[in-house]
Amino acid sequence: MAHSMPLENFDDPSLEDDYYAILNLGKNATTEDITNSYRCLSKLYHPDKHLDPIKKKNAEILFNKTKTAYEVLSDPHQRAIYDTLGLKGLETEGWQIVQRTKTPQEIREEYEQLLKEREERRLQQRTNPKGTISVGVNATDLFETYDIDTGFPAVEISSMSISQSVEAPISVKDTLSLSGNLNTQNGTGSGNIACSWKNVFSASSWMECGIGAGNGLLLSVKGYRTFTKLCFGTLQTTFQFTSLGIAPGLELMMARQLDKHTAGYLTWKAGTASSVNTMIVHDSEKGHFVGGLQVGKRGSFITLSYSRKLEDESRAKCAIKFGVFGAILEYGCDKKISQRSTVGAAVVVGVPSGVSLKLKLVRANQTYLFPILLSEDIVPSAVFYATVTPVLGWFVMKKFVIDPYHERQKKKEAEKSKEANAQKMEERKREAEIAVSLMEETYKRIRAQEEAKNGLIILQAIYGNSEEISNLEPDHIESKKNILDATVQLQCLVKDSRLTLPDRSKSNLPGFYDPCLGEEKCLRVDYMYRKLTHSITIGDNEMLRIPRNCK
Repeated sequence: MAHSMPLENFDDPSLEDDYYAILNLGKNATTEDITNSYRCLSKLYHPDKHLDPIKKKNAEILFNKTKTAYEVLSDPHQRAIYDTLGLKGLETEGWQIVQRTKTPQEIREEYEQLLKEREERRLQQRTNPKGTISVGVNATDLFETYDIDTGFPAVEISSMSISQSVEAPISVKDTLSLSGNLNTQNGTGSGNIACSWKNVFSASSWMECGIGAGNGLLLSVKGYRTFTKLCFGTLQTTFQFTSLGIAPGLELMMARQLDKHTAGYLTWKAGTASSVNTMIVHDSEKGHFVGGLQVGKRGSFITLSYSRKLEDESRAKCAIKFGVFGAILEYGCDKKISQRSTVGAAVVVGVPSGVSLKLKLVRANQTYLFPILLSEDIVPSAVFYATVTPVLGWFVMKKFVIDPYHERQKKKEAEKSKEANAQKMEERKREAEIAVSLMEETYKRIRAQEEAKNGLIILQAIYGNSEEISNLEPDHIESKKNILDATVQLQCLVKDSRLTLPDRSKSNLPGFYDPCLGEEKCLRVDYMYRKLTHSITIGDNEMLRIPRNCK
């Protein structure tokens, strides 16, 4: 039974030129087959073969399409790309020499590398702005006892911070960056601004110099170096000029790849906040684990965190941190709601920090954070509501905001897809009609030749919706919109009383188009050979050889 697919999700091959079908060839066609087929079609479509101005102009359209197919398939380099990736591969700039000995996997890897390089070049042309806005909310009155006469519990903004950075690539190796941030907490504010220049010496080393102002002048120099294939490190030195004098700082980080998914880091900081930190990071397709230990003047602690990647583009996270300051437990979840947007919520329970709810929205390179302090002590009700409220809020937002938005976007995409597909189908239909009009003389000549020798005569050929063709009466072809009369087209492809069609969609054959986009199609051919009539029906992607069982 015929079936259809939604146009917005259906990538029908009939809407993309099939160079093999245009030349009526299979994918294993030899160079000689390609040349012979091109020469035959050139006789039919070459503009010089037609005296009528309209036919001459129409023939030029089809001749150029046939010529393009020939140029691609007759060139080993382009044919290798086309066989592996289709038209999208041919449209990619920057291909290296692709030898016919390369496997499809090697060609695909090269294609992906080129796409990555093109994306990197595109990003380098942008300032690549990044920013974070954090708004701290104090809602402790919600879970503390208060006098009913005082009115509703107070919820106030206790802190706010804004940071922004932009990058301006000066050359392939040089990048200029500008960043700044503002902070305010309980009526006290501060801020700083910094500018840095980064120069990439090679694939294994770079250096960055920076200058900043805020709490005095800050100068910094940072360098990166790859020592071996599995080991690299960074060295950074800073000088902070304050009213109390110069405060130098030094940070050394060494990292080593332990296995395919695991890396180890060791960081040493010297200065006013000296410390030693070691960390293990394990990242796989299913999860991300981080374990760390820090010993320093301003605090020593151990931290463990694990993020689990779920199938619905969401991630569950749990982390614990404990040390001389106390202990913190954090658990939450992130969910990708669109291609460029992610929302998340996490509950933080700690001693002596209390209970907090952190809400997060990431839109492109901008991050919005809303840490909400619910209680300064560990109150069960605060933990309960901090856990349940985001879950209920997510389901409400999903039902009344996100799902309706996605439905509207799908409808818009469907309308755009319908419009684009309709335009392409009309263009294909027009090209098919032009081709049939140019085939009339060839059709009469080949049919007369075949009749004279009792050869292969196409009595009727119809192509389109499988269900309609199976139930179609011979006299009702013209009344069906989902069926194409292909009698003239197939008779013109008869050569030496033989007709062979490749195992590809017939919608790209000369004079064909797709009359029922997205539906199951077939081709029925009624023919006469040696004064005997025959009938055969094949699927859209099946090979056809007629006459059958002939010596």
